[in-house]
Amino acid sequence: QVQLVESGGGSVQSGGSLRLSCSVSGFTASTHCMAWFRQIPGKEREGVASSDSDGSTNYADSVKGRFIISRDNDKNIVYLQMDSLKPEDTGVYYCAAGPDCNVGTFAQSTLYHYWGQGTQVTVSS
Repeated sequence: QVQLVESGGGSVQSGGSLRLSCSVSGFTASTHCMAWFRQIPGKEREGVASSDSDGSTNYADSVKGRFIISRDNDKNIVYLQMDSLKPEDTGVYYCAAGPDCNVGTFAQSTLYHYWGQGTQVTVSS
């Protein structure tokens, strides 16, 4: 049974940090593209970062230099380290898995087969 379970969300002040975790079961994350998306009510789901099976990473312009996606392949966990958080980073963050991803496609939510349930991140000013 495939499961992606996010954790690590919470409330922080502007400039703070959070680390999100995505625990994967039912498949090997290292052979998939793993990504983080976020969604604000009333807006489309936005691709934040991706990590492909070859080690390449992609980031949305809005988070470059502040967020880092990484993997622990032994534990089958994907992380999103978020630093210098801003109020506009507020949203529900989702972990997703797909066959592959590149800079031109990683933000297309329709390409991902598996999704977690999401974890709330709230950044106050």
